[in-house]
Amino acid sequence: MPGIDFRGIIPAIAVPFHSDYRIDEAELTRFARWLADQDGVVALMTNGHTGEVFSLTPRERAQVTRIAAQAVAGVCPVVSSIVCEGIGDAVEQAGMAKEAGAQALDIMPPHHWLRFGFRPRHCLDYFDAIGQASGLPLIVHVYPAWTRASFSSELLAELARSPHVAAFKIGTREMNKYARDIKAIRDADASKVLLTCHDEYLLASMVQGIDGALVGFASLVPGLINELLQAVRAGDLNRAMAVQARITPLKDAVYGAGEPTGEAHGRMKAAMARAGILRSGTVRPPTQEPDADELRAIDAALRSAGLLQKAAA
Repeated sequence: MPGIDFRGIIPAIAVPFHSDYRIDEAELTRFARWLADQDGVVALMTNGHTGEVFSLTPRERAQVTRIAAQAVAGVCPVVSSIVCEGIGDAVEQAGMAKEAGAQALDIMPPHHWLRFGFRPRHCLDYFDAIGQASGLPLIVHVYPAWTRASFSSELLAELARSPHVAAFKIGTREMNKYARDIKAIRDADASKVLLTCHDEYLLASMVQGIDGALVGFASLVPGLINELLQAVRAGDLNRAMAVQARITPLKDAVYGAGEPTGEAHGRMKAAMARAGILRSGTVRPPTQEPDADELRAIDAALRSAGLLQKAAA
């Protein structure tokens, strides 16, 4: 397995679009380079939910990975998410991602599992097929505990013993199970990397012994999330709480009171545009851009963090 160190911050990268919804290659190149240069960033991930993956065709997903990989070549590796409904499709898209320059793959559960559930053997076969075909290290994308695509702690331990699996993107969002999941993976193979993807519970999820964060929120505030991780690693809870206090208003403006939704990606892109990180906050339908009240909340949060560059008219 290629030696990639996933211990650190891995932003799930947003994709800039032109006003006609075409991928803005020049802006994506610039943004990827900026993000890769931020302290603590060890890799970038394309084609995650933050990258509006469900609005992209398979060819566009490969295009996004190719642009990002070329932009950050020699700086950090690129991980591509694989979001497919069957093994054949997943193997094919994994090959496209590898050809485009991906050096690792984040494997989301097939979405028919959300409707019908699955057997553990389905999951193990899925990962085995992608790992054998691609030869790339795999990140297990763990869905929330309340979904039918949730992995049991026992299944996570089996995946941890797989030679194809290098890391876990843990989005359990039920803290008792989160603790059990971490222990199960550590007991099965302590070398596997554990990454929080709890954008809205960053501090709470970091203090339970993880190695980094793979979050879309790091497209907006990579520096603050790295500061938080470093404070947690140093055991400085007071400093960690102070950093989280700076993050929380932004988190509330982007994600609201609950788990991330599709519209949160529109709010985050608007925040990125107002912070001067992206040229435009354009999202692809059916995702919608934030309304006037949401924009005012975003501006207030950015202003409190000292990040606002362009307020709403």
